[in-house]
Amino acid sequence: MPSTRSRSAGREALFVRIPTSEAQRLDRAAFELRLSKQDIVSSLVSRYVDPTSPASMEALRALDGGGGTRPQPPAGGTLTLGHHDFRADVREVLTVADAAELLQVGEEVVERLASDGELPGRRIGEQWRFTRQAILDWLSAGSS
Repeated sequence: MPSTRSRSAGREALFVRIPTSEAQRLDRAAFELRLSKQDIVSSLVSRYVDPTSPASMEALRALDGGGGTRPQPPAGGTLTLGHHDFRADVREVLTVADAAELLQVGEEVVERLASDGELPGRRIGEQWRFTRQAILDWLSAGSS
């Protein structure tokens, strides 16, 4: 399996939704430590996710969100675990508001980028429409 380090500049895009409280904790940690959130997440994955380790995989299996037993922290460290949540009605065609939420920017930013031809979208009458995949592809291309 190819390493993720072979992707653009040694990084691969990861798009996740996490609960607001955990996102705020990550923001605060990044600010306090003067590190990027991607460096913190990368370090956590490096330290706690080992697909070759039965103990690591068992700890990850316990993250099913079903209220099961929580895995024990690794020896000498602490680990805070949460749960996952999926939205069943993920739309493929997005409005300006939807695209702004996906990109975590203001609607005016989405409209400006679309009007300037930077963000892939289509004007239908007076309204913009975007495909989720086109926005994610544009975002992961990364040169802005």
